Amino acid sequence: MLTKLKKYSSPIIMLMVFEMIAVILWLSLDNLFYLFNFTYIGGFIALGLFLYIRKYRHARLVVQFGVGFYMLVYLGIISRENMQIEGFWYYLFSGVFEAATIHYAVAKIAGPLLFGRGWCGYACWTAMILDLLPYKQPKAPRKKFGWIRYITFSLSLLFVGALFVFHIAHKEQIMFSSFLIGNLAYYTAGILLAFLCRDNRAFCKYICPITVFLKPASYFARMRITVDPKLCVSCGACKRVCPMNVDVTDNSRKREHGTECILCMKCIDQCPKKAVRL
Repeated sequence: MLTKLKKYSSPIIMLMVFEMIAVILWLSLDNLFYLFNFTYIGGFIALGLFLYIRKYRHARLVVQFGVGFYMLVYLGIISRENMQIEGFWYYLFSGVFEAATIHYAVAKIAGPLLFGRGWCGYACWTAMILDLLPYKQPKAPRKKFGWIRYITFSLSLLFVGALFVFHIAHKEQIMFSSFLIGNLAYYTAGILLAFLCRDNRAFCKYICPITVFLKPASYFARMRITVDPKLCVSCGACKRVCPMNVDVTDNSRKREHGTECILCMKCIDQCPKKAVRL
């Protein structure tokens, strides 16, 4: 019994963390929605980890579509909540601690201290489509275009800030329209970049503004991929398969692209000596 609990400790812990957040937000904000929201998301992530441990091939895909479609379709389109970065700025400037601000605080600002860029690997509704494209392993050297993300980050801030500075009317409708247009633009840019760079995750590496939030805390992430140097034979399989070009063989927090690990576990699956672990 204890052996089984240890084997499935990661999905159990993940579910408990999300359930704790769900209960705290439900009771403190007196809104049952947060109990459902975080229980649902945590439940899907725990399910994915459980399926991964059971060696189900499409475990991560189950989580990506379960969480991604929920946030895109239910929260974004049906509930008309702008869950993109513009929504975060909008509710922040409005002084409202609601869906988008809570989502960013938990998943993209504080959350990475625990699970790093796990959001990108398991819950992003843009990446869930990009990961279906042909270039699951980068086929070309990484470009030095990472600075573009800071431009898109700044533009999103300036766009929302202008709505308030110039007292633009119908902000809610503008934010909903920007959510629809923004997602279409992200999908279009992501797919084009994937084929141009021969890399499914090119958009995440060069364009995505949300990574500006994710990178600093991810440096201190508790959940990290590490390598046992006693077992490693330096075959390079883990580095070749990494969609984010992380130098998996280096255990240092300063390793190349270390803050961009999305915990996809491909390096663990690919290691012939079982030297790579979470």
